[in-house]
Amino acid sequence: MSGQIIVSVSGIRDVTRDVVDGFAREMDAREVPLSLFVAPRLKDHYRLVQDPATQEWLLERREGGDAIVLHGYDQAATKRRRAEFERLPQHEARLRLLAADRVLEETGLRTRLFAPPRWVASAGAEAALPQAGFRLMADLAGIHDLVAGTVTKSRVYGFGEGAKAESWGRRAMVMGASRVARRGDLLRLAITGPRLAEPGLRQAVLDAVDIALRNGAEPAVYGRQRRRGGTAAA
Repeated sequence: MSGQIIVSVSGIRDVTRDVVDGFAREMDAREVPLSLFVAPRLKDHYRLVQDPATQEWLLERREGGDAIVLHGYDQAATKRRRAEFERLPQHEARLRLLAADRVLEETGLRTRLFAPPRWVASAGAEAALPQAGFRLMADLAGIHDLVAGTVTKSRVYGFGEGAKAESWGRRAMVMGASRVARRGDLLRLAITGPRLAEPGLRQAVLDAVDIALRNGAEPAVYGRQRRRGGTAAA
């Protein structure tokens, strides 16, 4: 059985939209849809509700087959060096999820998919997700079907903000992605909007995508990936 590939982009906002759009067009040329990670609030006082151009871009991309994935609520209010949902108790996590859900509903971008910032969520946050109406969570180790209570194990390859990106690290990412694709497993690639402006990192992700496709990987997005032994979408 051939594997699948999911490519996600986070850090999408006014100042990164153009570079993300350029990358999205390169994925369109490869017929690879994107999973677009969206957060209502980011650092430097960014608010999605005050950015109609990015809202419109996201809506158009979703209409074209991309997936919208909630990626936290207010990352700027999180303590330095700590992921937003890393240590939250269930009650506080639920409040943040509901607040984020209201913003996405207001902007027409509501989703039932969630990926915590830095791919890390506390047990309380995971318990709060179904209460807030979410059906899927993607973390560092895999994809959690919150309805069925199952997990598809798969690590993430890529670079987030602040991660070192020396040439050896880029090569290691491409080689690791190649091994996953050759085995016919699920390959998850992730990149942030700001880092797409770095030519070396951008090319590494493109190389990993191309290798996976040459090995027969089927493009997918979070929430619409084939199950082992079945057909279907979460």
